[in-house]
Amino acid sequence: MVAYVVEALNDVSLTPGSPADGMDLMSPYVWRDGDRLRMMVRVLPYPLGAGDPTGTIYAGESSDGLTFAIASQPAIAPGPHPVDAGGCEDPTVQPTDDGYAVYYTGVDAARSQGSMLVARGPDMGHLTKEAVVFQAPSGEGNIKEATLAQTASGDWRLFYEYAKDNASRIGLAAGPGPCGPWSPLADPFDVRAGAWDNWHLSTGPILHRPGVDPVMFYNGATNDARWRIGWISFDPDFTHVTGRGIEPMLMPPPPTHRASTDIAFAASIVVDGDDTIQLYYSLEDRRLCRATIKRYA
Repeated sequence: MVAYVVEALNDVSLTPGSPADGMDLMSPYVWRDGDRLRMMVRVLPYPLGAGDPTGTIYAGESSDGLTFAIASQPAIAPGPHPVDAGGCEDPTVQPTDDGYAVYYTGVDAARSQGSMLVARGPDMGHLTKEAVVFQAPSGEGNIKEATLAQTASGDWRLFYEYAKDNASRIGLAAGPGPCGPWSPLADPFDVRAGAWDNWHLSTGPILHRPGVDPVMFYNGATNDARWRIGWISFDPDFTHVTGRGIEPMLMPPPPTHRASTDIAFAASIVVDGDDTIQLYYSLEDRRLCRATIKRYA
């Protein structure tokens, strides 16, 4: 039986003196670039004021994967158009032939709805907002949290979170390349009655390894929004589920403050040379962490 076991936990920090000092940190998307590790991260004020943006996305880099130096200027900032004037959240980075595509959540000016957008550019310092990828009808919730994966057949899948019946679910779309265009498919999996993921689902990073079914480290929660991280595997073309963990793979420690949220939320993975999985995630919607994970079969 397959098991994904957490073998070490580390805090992830940003070097002092950055625009993120004293702010809440969420959605750490980390990837390897040569001998460096790069990050895009959502930064927002604490406490969040009525007129504050729900997020601004900054880029950073690191040599050890635990301490990141953050740029002085944001990579993606709210506005000027209403679709993301309320905040920019949940970055997902996809390399392309001419640079990078960054999928992100744009919160509208009224802070009532989130849509999925994409920005493109040669690097994180020169991104241009290009298009709205998915937008729900007015008043029908949010579309957010992109996860991209290539199938064994060579086309692409876009997993995303959306709102349904006062809960979060995971949707799926197909496209010829990492920038679409995207055609919706049936939801890839659902909640489980009586389990830790019985009410909410949200996307997480996907691990590809030769000869092993792709696995997503996804986020699930009960109806009181106690989020944990689990795993689910698919066939190489993402047509059906091939395995799913019974219990959460990673649970948050007790909240640091009485008013803190009870949330662990997966954002990205980096695989080291010895096949060690480094999972980057947020705790309490406030701080960043890294879990070292091993697969046992």
